Amino acid sequence: MRPILVLYAHPSPDRSEVNRHLAEAAGRTPGVTLLDLYGEYPDYGIDVDREQARLLEHEVIIFLHPLYWYSTPAILKEWQDLVLEHGFAYGTEGTALHGKLFFSALTAGGPELAYRAEGFHHFSIRELLNPLEQTAHLCGMVYLPPFALFSARTALEEGRLDRHIQEWSDLLKALRDDRLDISRAQKLPKLNGELANLIRKE
Repeated sequence: MRPILVLYAHPSPDRSEVNRHLAEAAGRTPGVTLLDLYGEYPDYGIDVDREQARLLEHEVIIFLHPLYWYSTPAILKEWQDLVLEHGFAYGTEGTALHGKLFFSALTAGGPELAYRAEGFHHFSIRELLNPLEQTAHLCGMVYLPPFALFSARTALEEGRLDRHIQEWSDLLKALRDDRLDISRAQKLPKLNGELANLIRKE
């Protein structure tokens, strides 16, 4: 079984219509450790030793967050700056994260059509996350495309939320039980939408 660490970052969780539910679903999944970064570190005083120990204990690392200005909420950037130290996460002797799986599970306010070269935002969601992908490569991690919900503000009223939460739960269990086709998943623009073809039956 692969232990999974979900690093949840939402500065206003009470106002969240999607991420809060995804965090709750992750917390109910055996084999998954959920960490609410804003709840754990309200003053941004991240305990580097504790976080590095958590990374060592898990084989799958997931950032769960809304897309803020084409990136993560601020505390996730602070976490990266402090925790992914030279000599631990990268560098000649920084091999602690080698082989671990990493990706973002995110929500975006705009429709998927807006995230392409000819769209409003000019880049795909995977392209916008290139800094995270390169971070994963530098740390020797196996990067997967994002698990993304577009038009997140209307997902509840349009009846799309329950299906997304179910796909999220299915993905977590497949990762935990080593039933996800990793090599095939790596080539996709996003994980969801193709899960039925990526997950091997139990």
